[in-house]
Amino acid sequence: MTAVSSAALECMPLLASALTAAERGWPVIPLHPGSKRPAGHAERACPGTGRCAGGHRTPEERATTDPELIRAAWAHRPYNVGIATGPAGLLVIDLDPVKAEEPEGAPDGAASLQALCERAGQVLPDTYRVRTARGEHLYFAAPAGVRLKCSVDRLGPHIDTRAWGGYVVAPGSTTPNGAYEVSHDAPVAELPSWLAALLTEAHKPAPVPVRVHYGTRAARTALERECAVIAATTEGGPVGRNNTLHRSACKVARFVAWGDIPRHVVEQAIQGAGEATGLPPAECRTTIRSALDWVIAHATPREAA
Repeated sequence: MTAVSSAALECMPLLASALTAAERGWPVIPLHPGSKRPAGHAERACPGTGRCAGGHRTPEERATTDPELIRAAWAHRPYNVGIATGPAGLLVIDLDPVKAEEPEGAPDGAASLQALCERAGQVLPDTYRVRTARGEHLYFAAPAGVRLKCSVDRLGPHIDTRAWGGYVVAPGSTTPNGAYEVSHDAPVAELPSWLAALLTEAHKPAPVPVRVHYGTRAARTALERECAVIAATTEGGPVGRNNTLHRSACKVARFVAWGDIPRHVVEQAIQGAGEATGLPPAECRTTIRSALDWVIAHATPREAA
């Protein structure tokens, strides 16, 4: 009997993962072993030969469902498996965790998606899910006739999407952060039309912050001042704007705790200020709610005059 090398044994589960994806009609690409980076050469180092004889081919263009090409590639090294989402006809929602530098109570991808569904009054259909090294992938069939592109935080904080121009790491792959495993082996559902609309509609002009008419003078002054601080924030990207939103909401929350101003007035005003910076409505709502809930629950009594 011929001995099977350890390298070949290591390749077998990953080869099986690549072939399974190909059988579903999902073109695959090899990723560096233990990594999320595509294997192969970069455009600047393209030799212009072989499959690139007619010009450099991107990983998306090199993706294949050909079993022979897949076996040939994975016979040499234990490549991780990437699925080219656009050619596969997929839109994958990628839910990520909160970053270490973000404030306590900031929403992760799962919380942001839940808030988005609540705001839209919708429930996501049952679909194929993959537990990633740090979050989860939700697979959906992209709508016919629409060429959806990848997005970052468009649906909410820590919610990315992978479609044309991108790829996802397939189950069976492993990175230093952990393994990718099927968490729910259900049929891939059609992407809900309301989500497709959010991913295709043009960005709307940012709303103007709401003017405050209720509450004590001190509470109104504090709220208007913090709304101005939020709306004027332009640095630090989405994370910096979200941090400012959280800090300002915390500063005003004590007036709610003391009964100086109604909570809904504060929420409405700060929501408008947050959206004026370009933050997604769902992200604003979740951040504001978290800040108010925490401060109201832990607020100290007002100091006597």
